[in-house]
Amino acid sequence: MKLNGDLIMDEQKKQNNIRNKKSLIECRGVDVFYGDKQALFGINLDIGEKEVTSLIGPSGCGKSTFLRCINRMNDVIEICKVAGTIKIDNEDIYHPDVDVVELRSRIGMVFQKPNPFPKSVYDNVAYGPKLHGRILHKDDLDAKVEKSLERAGLWSEVKDRLGEPGTSLSGGQQQRLCIARAIAIDPSIILMDEPCSALDPIATAKIEELIDELKDNFTITIVTHSMQQAARVSQRTAFFHLGKLIEVGDTEKIFRSPDHEQTEAYVTGRYG
Repeated sequence: MKLNGDLIMDEQKKQNNIRNKKSLIECRGVDVFYGDKQALFGINLDIGEKEVTSLIGPSGCGKSTFLRCINRMNDVIEICKVAGTIKIDNEDIYHPDVDVVELRSRIGMVFQKPNPFPKSVYDNVAYGPKLHGRILHKDDLDAKVEKSLERAGLWSEVKDRLGEPGTSLSGGQQQRLCIARAIAIDPSIILMDEPCSALDPIATAKIEELIDELKDNFTITIVTHSMQQAARVSQRTAFFHLGKLIEVGDTEKIFRSPDHEQTEAYVTGRYG
C-alpha cells in the first residue's frame, strides 16, 4: 500500500510526463519545525520552469512557511529548523557551501502588503542592482530602472515621478513598484505571498495581468487565499492542509476533478 507521499510523487511524475515541463525547483521530504512544533510534514513538490504555481489551503496550513523555505527566509527565525532537500536548478540550496546572499539575489520576493523602501521610486528599483554590484554606470542603471518599471506595467504612470517617494503611490502602484524592484535583480524565480490581499479589485486585476505576462520569463510561485485567483493565474496548483501537501496537479484538474476528498471539500467551499 502506498503512503500519501508516494501517491503525490507518483502524481507528480505522471503530470510532469504529460506537461513535458522542466522542474526548476525540486523539494523532497521537507519538514519545518518551530521549536518543538512541526509546521510542515514531508513536502514533496516540483515547481516547473517559467510557469505559475499557486499554493492554496486554509490559514495556518503551511503555505507561507513553505514559500519562505525556497529563499531561506526561515533562516532568520532563530527557533526554525528546516529538514529535507530543496534543489534549484539541481543545486541543493541548504548545502553548507551555498552563499545565501547570492541565492536570494536569484529569487525575487513580493510580500502581502506593499512595502516600498522609504526612498524615491527610482531608488527603490535601483537598490538591488546597486547592492549586488551588477550595474556600475549611471546610464546602465537608468536603463535597468526603466525596463523593470516597464515590465511591471508601471513606467507610463511614474516616468515623470521617479524622484518622488515610492510611498506616495497608490496601493496597487506600490505593489507593482515592489514587483519592479524584485525583477530588477534579474531573478529566475519570483515568490509572491498573498500579493493582492491588500488591494482593491481593479489593482488586483492589474497584478494578475502582470503575473500572466511575467510567467514567460520567470518561474512564479504564489500563495493565495483566493481560489478564483489561483484558477485565473496559475498552471499548477498545490493544496496544503495542516502542514501537509494533500494534492498537486494541473490547476484545471485540481478545481474540476481533484483526486482527494479534502481537496474537493476545500475548492467547493465546504470548509476553509
